[in-house]
Amino acid sequence: LLSSKRAFLELLKTFVREEWTKNIDEDSLVRVEKSYILQDFSEKEADIIYRLKTKGGDVIFYVLLELQSTVDYLMPFRLLLYMVEIWRDIYHNTPEKERRRRGFRLPAIVPAVLYNGRRSWTACRSFREYQAGHERFPGYLLDFSYILFDVVRYSEEDLYGAANVVSSVFYLDQTVDSLELVVRLRKLAGVLKGMTPEQFRQVTVWLKNVIKRKLPVRLREEVERVLEENDPREVEKMITNIERALDEMKKQAVMEGVLRGKAEGRAEGEAIGEARGKVEKAQDAICKYLRSRFGDASAGLQQEVREMTSLEVLDGVMEELFAANTLEEAQAIIRDGMERLIQ
Repeated sequence: LLSSKRAFLELLKTFVREEWTKNIDEDSLVRVEKSYILQDFSEKEADIIYRLKTKGGDVIFYVLLELQSTVDYLMPFRLLLYMVEIWRDIYHNTPEKERRRRGFRLPAIVPAVLYNGRRSWTACRSFREYQAGHERFPGYLLDFSYILFDVVRYSEEDLYGAANVVSSVFYLDQTVDSLELVVRLRKLAGVLKGMTPEQFRQVTVWLKNVIKRKLPVRLREEVERVLEENDPREVEKMITNIERALDEMKKQAVMEGVLRGKAEGRAEGEAIGEARGKVEKAQDAICKYLRSRFGDASAGLQQEVREMTSLEVLDGVMEELFAANTLEEAQAIIRDGMERLIQ
């Protein structure tokens, strides 16, 4: 989506409240067809880079697309590594005579992170804060801040009101429930109808990937076919067809559940007992860790853990807890687990 200059401009002008965004036009932007992701992080993220040509010198927008659901507290350092790689690349590709000129300057780099995880973003927003004892040396330490596009934290009203491709995608990306997705699609119908065929194609390509993650295999091809057959003038038809596909999915799920219940009723009691035992073991392990790590102050959190009945959620909480350095971070992880349980 963001490989489109128009969509990238929408991202900046809609979500960056800075005066300089008003003076950027599509013709002055050039996509840099290169990635600076280090091998250590290649499975976690992707990046997209644009060079803005201005009279005062080039500016590079470096946007990191964070593809993991948890917050990475290394982010300031990782961004620094990528920025240095960009500068090294530019330096080595500049003729030596040019580099030695008194007026030679490296281009400014504006770093940004696009994040759509469910947990609040709590990593340091400036590199200065990432350095121990930075308070003692004001004015002498390397520093930069980055723009954060926190998809889940934008309000529905702001996203719906922006009425463009990027805001529409963010609006749909906030929900993990397929039925809620259809509700939001219907609300966006007017916006989608007003898009150009290319803009509508960008949204439907993205939708196909999102919906594929949320539907059983047997319905993915059907929904993909529905999306491919429509254009902005047939938005209502597209949404209705998707609703029908989801309704069929629910009916089949109910029927399969009834049949499965009859066939497996006898074994169900044993399975439930075994599952309950695994849940209790996971709860015990987490509570024991909380007591040893945070003492009596974690008593309230331990009670919340006892209310979690999903083994999958408990396993996820345990995995993330090892990265928690404070009681507050542990609390955020457990609250996030409770939200997933409710969903």
